[in-house]
Amino acid sequence: MLPIHRFAIGQKISLMPGRYDSPAPQGDYTITRLLPNDSTDREYRVKNSRDGHERVVRESQLRNMSAL
Repeated sequence: MLPIHRFAIGQKISLMPGRYDSPAPQGDYTITRLLPNDSTDREYRVKNSRDGHERVVRESQLRNMSAL
């Protein structure tokens, strides 16, 4: 059985890319899709709150805004 996603569609989160991740801007994003994958690090499609660009990110790159 695959692990469940920790975040939900429509949820506001913060993107915190690691040193070796793609150069996506840090900041506030909204979850737009939950993506299926075989990894234990779930994937999401997120939309940047400032510029409107969408990208695919891993769960390990995301932080709950209420926890910051």
